[in-house]
Amino acid sequence: MKRRTFLTAAIATVISTKAFATNFIANEVKPFSESKFKILALVFDDYETLDLHGPIEMLGHMKDVEIKLIGATDIVPSYQGPRVLTNLPLVITECDLLIIPGGLGTRKEIDNVILLDWLKSQTEVSTKVFSICTGSVLLAKAGILDGLNATTNKMAYRWVTSISNKVKWHSKSRWVDDGKFLTSSGVSAGTDAALYFISQLRGLDEANRIERLAEYSWNSDRLNDPYSVKE
Repeated sequence: MKRRTFLTAAIATVISTKAFATNFIANEVKPFSESKFKILALVFDDYETLDLHGPIEMLGHMKDVEIKLIGATDIVPSYQGPRVLTNLPLVITECDLLIIPGGLGTRKEIDNVILLDWLKSQTEVSTKVFSICTGSVLLAKAGILDGLNATTNKMAYRWVTSISNKVKWHSKSRWVDDGKFLTSSGVSAGTDAALYFISQLRGLDEANRIERLAEYSWNSDRLNDPYSVKE
């Protein structure tokens, strides 16, 4: 093969590969069963373990629920060390609930343009978006929470709120529900907010049933945050 022909073929292959990858990421996929309540949970390196597993413990006890993990790699380590396997790469797929945990990993991920662009697209096809802890900083950095009410981890409140002044941050709320977006305070607050969400979706009796099943003491008052901070 002549050198020019070889180079032309190689360039064409690269262009074709990039186009395929772009279309794959952009095109919607449907990995869920149609009859299930579809929950998609984002994971990234150094996510906070309880941010994710507390809420999905509660949500997973509802009937007819399907939960899948999505991330940039097949295996994702939490900050505490245990690793999880993702079900999906960063594709765009319709879901009923999108979960975004926080953790020290958000300090790095706020500069991850690919992830932030994915969040912008994914939130558009998610019926409800639920961030826990500093997960809200990713939404804020992407401009998704502009003009909306939200809260975050109170130990990281100064840092998170410094990322965007376009969000109406709440310093005293355990969680904030503003239409499509539910945001919670730090770590264990996500479990409280998950039970609140269940009560809104399936009724208070269902939330109380799952609370008892998990032997968990639910703080059901969103304005009762013992870790609230002064503005």
